[in-house]
Amino acid sequence: MSDTRRGNSLFGEIRRMARTSGAVGGIAARVAGERYLGLKTDKSAHAEDLKAVLGGLKGPMMKVAQLLSTIPDALPEEYARELSQLQSNAPPMGWPFVRRRMSTELGPAWQSRFSAFGQEAAAAASLGQVHRATLPDGREVACKLQYPDMPSVVEADLRQLRLAMGIYARMDSSIQSDDVYAELSERLREELDYEREAAHMRLYRLMLAGEPEIRVPEPVPELTTKRLLTMTWLDGRAIQSRIDEDPPQEERDAYARVLFRAWYVPFYHYGVIHGDPHLGNYQIRSDLHGINLLDFGTIRVFPPHFVTAVVRLYEAVRDGDDDKAIHAFEAWGFRNLPRETWAVLMKWARFLHEPLIDDRVRPISETQDPQFGRKVAEEVHAGLKKTGGVRPPREFVLMDRSTVGLGSAFLRLRARQNWHRLFEELIAGYDEDALAARQAEALRQAEVPAAG
Repeated sequence: MSDTRRGNSLFGEIRRMARTSGAVGGIAARVAGERYLGLKTDKSAHAEDLKAVLGGLKGPMMKVAQLLSTIPDALPEEYARELSQLQSNAPPMGWPFVRRRMSTELGPAWQSRFSAFGQEAAAAASLGQVHRATLPDGREVACKLQYPDMPSVVEADLRQLRLAMGIYARMDSSIQSDDVYAELSERLREELDYEREAAHMRLYRLMLAGEPEIRVPEPVPELTTKRLLTMTWLDGRAIQSRIDEDPPQEERDAYARVLFRAWYVPFYHYGVIHGDPHLGNYQIRSDLHGINLLDFGTIRVFPPHFVTAVVRLYEAVRDGDDDKAIHAFEAWGFRNLPRETWAVLMKWARFLHEPLIDDRVRPISETQDPQFGRKVAEEVHAGLKKTGGVRPPREFVLMDRSTVGLGSAFLRLRARQNWHRLFEELIAGYDEDALAARQAEALRQAEVPAAG
């Protein structure tokens, strides 16, 4: 195809997306228009309005917007800065919807199964809203009700996302995104199934049973369906509200240690990661002696060899062994790459592992700049573009999201730790066969369904 025809085709796609797509697709159209067609917008003036629009979305596009904010060079810096702050603040559905949903899921006599049920939503989630209730045996529970017609919303949003990513790939092929889209699609569709989320909750209760400072809700199976998740109520408060009170450094550091364990004990001991580590998914316990871990819709189970390669890459960076690092990347599927591409990948690896190999008490980032990681990522992205690009394994989508999200939480806490010793303790005696056995048994006990 000639450059002229290719340009006209892309121009048509951009115009069509701008006319027909929703918020995130519109962002992609605007960015494409600015880069490819020379159209200019006042990004700084527009960014806060953009965040307000997206922050009110129900459904997965709010999550996709958060994810786009972490992908290097996917959006202008002004947009990324605003989108990175998104939390779910969608207005709740009213009592008529609640009655219909509960009746559909539990039958017309559903209220007889509770001694009390709050008519007002206690919290909003990305795909539903939460109501506080009491069971006849006195247990306080949270009932998460899925919003109406969410499967259709998810599919429409995924079509929009595919179009947005397709336009971006036409402009910049340094990171091939087919597997990224496949991973996002599978995880978002899984998130619609609240029975699967209940299984994930059981899995996390098993994996974190030895961590007394971490609490995970317990699902109530007889009151759970694919669109209704009933779980024990955990008293707590938003972690950001406690940060705003400027707690003492010792308290900040204690929360950071617990968050570190909550995310990485499951990964390095069982090959499982919580893929949505924004601040809304953990609370400070009411006794201030730990955290509540919430929202188990986006969970990733990794093959044991993937976890082994993560450990080996850390050891390679720690020991300055580039050959071992290349073997780790090859185990993930990065093969036959030019030497210049390996050099770029190693730059990213050294950046990610820098706090883990520094054996002293320190903040997670010496710069204390939330945008610093993005700036390094942009340099890496530019380097990959020069050397011909890569196809990242699909497992990297949630792994990178978790790493970036958890690092952001540590920055907001202004926590100081010896991250090296925390990590060395975590992986001491690592054995792939032992992880595989633990993973298989935990998945069996929790009755986690197979992916896909």
